[in-house]
Amino acid sequence: MSFFEYEITKHSVEEFNKFTYFCTSKGECSIDELPQGQVEILVGFLNKRGAEGWELIEIFFGKDGIVAFWKRAV
Repeated sequence: MSFFEYEITKHSVEEFNKFTYFCTSKGECSIDELPQGQVEILVGFLNKRGAEGWELIEIFFGKDGIVAFWKRAV
């Protein structure tokens, strides 16, 4: 049987000051149609956590930043 630990991380807009995503006035956010350089910032963030053994479960984009849900085997 496998066991996991979980972590939720919050990342402010300032942490991704070069990363741009778009939010509507209703709060619906998207990273569609971003320049490749900006996508690479997010990929670097995901790869860093992955190298630490964390697997991304879910990520939410909002006007104030990003919330990410992670798990890893213990």
